[in-house]
Amino acid sequence: MHNFIAKVLNLKQIVTILGIESSCDDTSVAIIQNNTLLSSVIANQDVHKKYGGVVPELASRAHQSNIVPVLHEALLQANLQLNDIDAIAYTRGPGLLGSLLVGSSFAKGLSIGLQKPLIEVNHLQGHILSHFLSEKDEQKEFPSFPHLSLLVSGGHTQLIHVHSPYRFEILGTTIDDAAGEAFDKAAKVIGLGYPGGPIIDKLAKLGNPHKYKFAKPQIEGLNFSFSGLKTSFLYFLRDQLKTNPNFIQDNINDLCASYQNTIAEILIEKALKAIETTQIKTITLGGGVSANSEIRKRFEELKNKGIKTFIPKIKYTTDNAAMIAVVGYYKFLNNDFSTLDAAPLARFGIS
Repeated sequence: MHNFIAKVLNLKQIVTILGIESSCDDTSVAIIQNNTLLSSVIANQDVHKKYGGVVPELASRAHQSNIVPVLHEALLQANLQLNDIDAIAYTRGPGLLGSLLVGSSFAKGLSIGLQKPLIEVNHLQGHILSHFLSEKDEQKEFPSFPHLSLLVSGGHTQLIHVHSPYRFEILGTTIDDAAGEAFDKAAKVIGLGYPGGPIIDKLAKLGNPHKYKFAKPQIEGLNFSFSGLKTSFLYFLRDQLKTNPNFIQDNINDLCASYQNTIAEILIEKALKAIETTQIKTITLGGGVSANSEIRKRFEELKNKGIKTFIPKIKYTTDNAAMIAVVGYYKFLNNDFSTLDAAPLARFGIS
């Protein structure tokens, strides 16, 4: 296969990458040509809502059912055949091991059957480099290198120095819970559904973000902590419910707005500290929690301080194969290909 790869690199000016994402409960396939998106298809799994969280076994079974029709639809939308693909990029990790196994096995099977090179991708790098994805006929500015990235998801909250598409340096990370987990746990405590983050965001629009104050952990450096905030929220509710059993129902909008405001403040304060420390004044936002309207608004306001910000479109905040494909494109240019014995990794460091 190495001779084939060399031939592609020498002859192709337009590189077509098929991306496969299956790290959690969304099955996604996307096709890009260079940085331009041709198609992106995602199959969601509603089965998990009644359990209040993703059930790994159900997720992996659903991926097996979804992946072939999702691939078929992505090819139809791109008006391409499988043989038009130059390489196959897939999520190696981090994520749920059973889900990752489905996507990685499918990608390897395609690679063998089509004799196309295989590219393993770190899911988190996908969120970071999603800002280098453009849509057809879109005039878009890409972030310059180096820049900073604030990555906020259900399992990760990190500040990253992005030196290039191939070099990432973690400046700060959560020492306990991630921001997304903090949203979901609070939502569960006050009786909201799953996933809790979007529900809190919706109710917060109707509330007063300054009504209640919750503890903001004082963590040195650029690391984050959200366990103390969750504890503060829980104890506050416990004390209020002693005098008013209906306190949560009576104040649900203000509770959501105040809790969300506290998380946004923690994130922005650390982002500003990273900018001050590095003197890099370009920063991107990424990850599932970057869909939160308050965090997006606060991030946008950084422009008032002379900071250049890049905020993803909502459809690129969730897990999607388009971001996997764009990492695959840069790895293709760097001649960075994977082997068939690369095992999926539930934990997979970004740098």
